[in-house]
Amino acid sequence: MVRDICRDVLFLGKKSEPATSKDIQIARDLLDTLAANSDSCVGMAANMIGVNKRIIVVNMGLMNMIMFNPVIVKKSGAFNTEEGCLSLVGTRRTTRYKEIEVEFEDMSFNKRKQKFTGWTAQIIQHECDHLEGIII
Repeated sequence: MVRDICRDVLFLGKKSEPATSKDIQIARDLLDTLAANSDSCVGMAANMIGVNKRIIVVNMGLMNMIMFNPVIVKKSGAFNTEEGCLSLVGTRRTTRYKEIEVEFEDMSFNKRKQKFTGWTAQIIQHECDHLEGIII
């Protein structure tokens, strides 16, 4: 189900709660909402649809990837950039990393660890900031 985009900075500024297998429908809603906004959005966190859970979806070109409870465990290659967000007006400067390693759970709640680089790494970092209540 496509959900409305949350623009409440007080809600977006809250740290998200851990996701469980009971939150699968939220992940599906995130996928639907990202698809509906694909012309202007490449990733989403659950708080962007008004749900305070640690779930993100990231566009990886040919597919969208869901991550439950993602944690960035390694990062390298810092660079400065400017990003926009579907939940906020305008763009903001931030520091990102060219390479990251993320621990997360997949749709079956199997633990995974994966490395990401470039644009995909940047999207994941932005969405993980959402989970921490960091508004960028």
